[in-house]
Amino acid sequence: MDVILVINAGSSSIKFHAFEAQGAQLEPIAGGKIEEIYTNPRFTAKRQNGEVIEDKRWPEGERLGHDNATAFLLDWLRSHGQGRATLLAVGHRVVHGGDKYSKPVRVDAQVMQDLEALVPLAPLHQPHNLAVIRSIMARNAQVPQIACFDTAFHHTQPTVATRFALPPDITERGVRRYGFHGLSYEYIASVLPQIDDRAAKGKTVVLHLGNGASMAAFDQCKSIASTMGFTAVEGLVMGTRSGSLDPGVVLWMLEEANMDARAIESLLYKRSGLLGVSGISSDMRTLLASDDPKAAEAVELFCYRISRELGSLAAALGGLDAIVFTAGIGERADPVRKRVGELAAWLGVSLDEAANQRHGPRISSPTSAVDVWVIPTNEELMIARHALGRLEG
Repeated sequence: MDVILVINAGSSSIKFHAFEAQGAQLEPIAGGKIEEIYTNPRFTAKRQNGEVIEDKRWPEGERLGHDNATAFLLDWLRSHGQGRATLLAVGHRVVHGGDKYSKPVRVDAQVMQDLEALVPLAPLHQPHNLAVIRSIMARNAQVPQIACFDTAFHHTQPTVATRFALPPDITERGVRRYGFHGLSYEYIASVLPQIDDRAAKGKTVVLHLGNGASMAAFDQCKSIASTMGFTAVEGLVMGTRSGSLDPGVVLWMLEEANMDARAIESLLYKRSGLLGVSGISSDMRTLLASDDPKAAEAVELFCYRISRELGSLAAALGGLDAIVFTAGIGERADPVRKRVGELAAWLGVSLDEAANQRHGPRISSPTSAVDVWVIPTNEELMIARHALGRLEG
């Protein structure tokens, strides 16, 4: 059995999915994660049908770190392959590919050097992505590793959509709008022609709504604008991230609140968004179930910001044929979709309430001028496809 391993490494966890490669076809086998790798490590793995294969905990206070966690994962996969599995390649989600990388690339020393240079553009994500790549290189240098970038899909955006109104001595150092969640958007673009030909050939806005949230404008399934820009904190209200903020607020924090860069970073990335507004939770499910007015206020702000950005992206497109909801909130929170639909009525959006409560796939009413869909994303499959494609290429 030939296996493609997909890894998504974060600051405190490593998520993985294994796919069996049968020619050009990929079948999911199992997935799981090692979480809290620096505090209270726990490993869980499940088969595709949900059956738990293993649930392991380390002694409290034991620190695995990325290197030891990667070593454990490789050993575990090897032992469960029972000599029948051959690891063809490892595909990695890498947040930032910069200006240079507009498609997946096989990792070598030069690529690693290039990606290390991008750490200042994504300091909260890139180092962890690269730590696991480096760890696998040290243990099994012969296994091909493919870096798949969250920024790559947005390389089709016109220059005017990526520029900041800043002088060249700043912008020439890589300060521009990049866009993120590209692997999710790329997956949606890959399946949209089979679901709605009008949406695929026309002007569509895709809403990737999860703990991290963004929106992208598609013209014939190509990205032309997005709500996230230089970093993954711009745009919509998110679970713990503020979304777009007047730069003057950051200056106020520096000068009047006496906060340093690290304190501001922590506030904007970890203590704002739904959590910051509600004071209750970053989880949309918790907020929707709560009768606390602060929870309702956070949800309304979340939906309001979406409606503002929807108008902006429709303007960038010069029209709107379809809307697609995806990711955790987008796929499962029907009250959020309902409210977004109400706020977008001026665009001709009308939802079928029963279809929305069933989570689609089509949730627009027959009289809606805009087709509205719920389409589950699959970033892991997208990465596996890229890894297999790079091997064959």
